[in-house]
Amino acid sequence: MYAEVGDRLVKDGLQAGLGQQLGVIVEVRNSDGSPPYLVQWDADGTESLHYPEPGTFVMRGRNIEV
Repeated sequence: MYAEVGDRLVKDGLQAGLGQQLGVIVEVRNSDGSPPYLVQWDADGTESLHYPEPGTFVMRGRNIEV
């Protein structure tokens, strides 16, 4: 997986009761764009370090709406 600051992270809820989670990548820790990513989540504005798992993908660009 490759991402840049400003890309959107989309995490599909694979567990029962969890819906899709959306966030903006605010920091990429590796120079090659690989994880982990610091993500600011849309739902509550919190930031967390995220290691993508199955069901997670990156949408390129800041102005993408999902």
